[in-house]
Amino acid sequence: MATTFIGGGNMAAALIGGMLARGAVAGEFRVVEPSPDARRRLGDQYAGVRLFDECTAEAVAGTDLVVLAVKPQQMRAAAKGLAPHLPRNPGPVVLSIAAGIRLADLRRWLDGYARLVRAMPNTPALIGKGISGAYAVRSVDEDGRSLVSSVLAAAGEQIWLDDEATLDVVTAVSGSGPAYVFYFLEALDAAATELGIAPADARRLALSTFAGAIALAQASPAEPATLRAQVTSKGGTTERAIATMEAAGVKASIVEGVKAAARRAEEMGDAFGVDD
Repeated sequence: MATTFIGGGNMAAALIGGMLARGAVAGEFRVVEPSPDARRRLGDQYAGVRLFDECTAEAVAGTDLVVLAVKPQQMRAAAKGLAPHLPRNPGPVVLSIAAGIRLADLRRWLDGYARLVRAMPNTPALIGKGISGAYAVRSVDEDGRSLVSSVLAAAGEQIWLDDEATLDVVTAVSGSGPAYVFYFLEALDAAATELGIAPADARRLALSTFAGAIALAQASPAEPATLRAQVTSKGGTTERAIATMEAAGVKASIVEGVKAAARRAEEMGDAFGVDD
């Protein structure tokens, strides 16, 4: 499958690496990346990938899939640069992985091009452990969706959504979610250190506890609340900790934080989706 990436940052590198690990050939990939340093890194990391400093007809000729892997504020310029060179009838599927950018705006910047998919992966894609939400417009057929799935599967799990607006929720939950997990790990690490555990051991305790709890949750049919209750003996240490967190509104703050992230994704769509 010939694939062109517009943008050669960490997520593009992760997706290319994942597909190569699943049997793809380096020569199938082209990357448009203006930064010489980023092109050099990609060339060193993945020998055989074709690198371009700007979008040209050669960069997208015969490609099956174009992945727009740029920041939201760069998407308009990237799409405008792609539009004159994009093959038509039917042309490749164009996949955007930028937070907030709506397909209606992308279609306008691409001069009405309609084979569009929008997805939101997350940073664990860098080790093949991510999860992506994806939404395709009706003009993308099953073959087109399969092309997208083959790329996103290289990053981890994937779900298809029926409503584009819910991608802002995916962005808030799983796109931003790793930061929430790291934030909680920071707190566990800090607490252990403040209570006298050596820093290296504190980090090991925090990481292993989180990893083990996630593995248990994935292996169990029980809801997280049930699993929590099973650890929380009446009058015990866990009950005291949970009561303290509840009194401080920790759970409510997390819920409000995710909602705020979803609102911010929507705001980014409004801000970056306008034309000058």
